[in-house]
Amino acid sequence: MKASKTIDRAVTSPSADATSVAAPGPVKVGTVALRGVTVALDTEVGQAFVIDCARNTEGLTPEREIKTKYRLSDRDWERLAGNKPLLQAVREERERRIASGDAAREAAQRHYAKAPTVLGDILTDNLVSPRHRIEAAKELRQVAGNGSDAKPGTGEKFIITINLGADETLHYEKLVAPLGPLPPDEGERNE
Repeated sequence: MKASKTIDRAVTSPSADATSVAAPGPVKVGTVALRGVTVALDTEVGQAFVIDCARNTEGLTPEREIKTKYRLSDRDWERLAGNKPLLQAVREERERRIASGDAAREAAQRHYAKAPTVLGDILTDNLVSPRHRIEAAKELRQVAGNGSDAKPGTGEKFIITINLGADETLHYEKLVAPLGPLPPDEGERNE
């Protein structure tokens, strides 16, 4: 059995304010053993673990990914269920993520990432009506960022203001599009 080291110490966090989702009053911050090291939940690594666990409860991060990332055995994972400070911190983080919209935003991004595959299936399925296949092609073009509907490179906008004094100024605004590749010099030959 590996001896574990202790990083930081358990501390008491300040009282939650009126806008916090957490219950008011001092909350004792616990510890968790990760990679053979005891880590306080209020450290950077501890907070990252709490966030990953909250994402797991939302169905965004699979259990096996957390176990691999933090090198947790099945037995270590089961023991986390008895860590009350950790469970409280995960509940509070999950509530914070729901209230801020982070949970919904991440879930929507996961679903959106599947859209090109679904659209590709519609596009290549000969049993789907041609109208739906054309719409799928248009959407794929948008997602890919190609075609006439795509936004061209925005370039940069330069604003020059020259103060001539006596309340007289000259003001110039110019959009500069990104340059394409330079044509080869007359003397250069591609052989």
